[in-house]
Amino acid sequence: MEVKAEFLNVTVSRGSGDGVYQEAFQVPAYDNQTVLDVVSWIQQNVDPTLTYRFACRVGMCGSCAMMVNGQPRWTCRTHVKKVSTNQKLKIEPLRNLPVIKDLVADMDPFFGKWVEAEGVHHPTRTRYEPIEQIDPQDAARTTANEGIECINCAVCYAACDTVTNNADYLGPAALQRAWTVYNDVKDADKSAILDAVSGKGGCHSCHSIGSCTHYCPNELNPMQAIAGLKRATSKSFFKKGR
Repeated sequence: MEVKAEFLNVTVSRGSGDGVYQEAFQVPAYDNQTVLDVVSWIQQNVDPTLTYRFACRVGMCGSCAMMVNGQPRWTCRTHVKKVSTNQKLKIEPLRNLPVIKDLVADMDPFFGKWVEAEGVHHPTRTRYEPIEQIDPQDAARTTANEGIECINCAVCYAACDTVTNNADYLGPAALQRAWTVYNDVKDADKSAILDAVSGKGGCHSCHSIGSCTHYCPNELNPMQAIAGLKRATSKSFFKKGR
């Protein structure tokens, strides 16, 4: 399908903090044009001070994630003709994160919660010992593999209304990572993971709305992972109470 209009009317969020404002641009419209193409055109042809992030341009790094017409997306894989309304685009930095400048969100809070969720490997062996061999058909490994393709783009974090309304909530990406590590048979401290995700802002804060799963560009299912953590933490709680 060819783009019918000669120009796109694009509104871009500029500045940061109390100085955020919206700036309008007219951008030439082309076939197979992505939202990242639009942002790049503005920076290269109109305003070189426009600040944004990107790296691979092929959906592998996730660094180009932004809000496009109110929805979190990878801009490198989002074609204008699929998301524009009357040839209009509104482009903003990811929701639920501080803004450094223009379209660049500060990812530190996002990764900080990933650590808070204890989504780190607790080794059972030293680097000097042979790597433990795990059966590829092992049920726990299969469960762990379901979330392994998360690239921490924070699209799910930006989509989550619970994150918006609860600053302590760890968020879907961090909890999915915790579930992945929890199901790794080579992890030595599963209790530390359950303790980390069962407290204030943990998995039980999730309202199961499902926006994280709906918007995940890699078609992962963080909501399912969070449900797994809810079951595991509840089971652990009742075992301790015996």
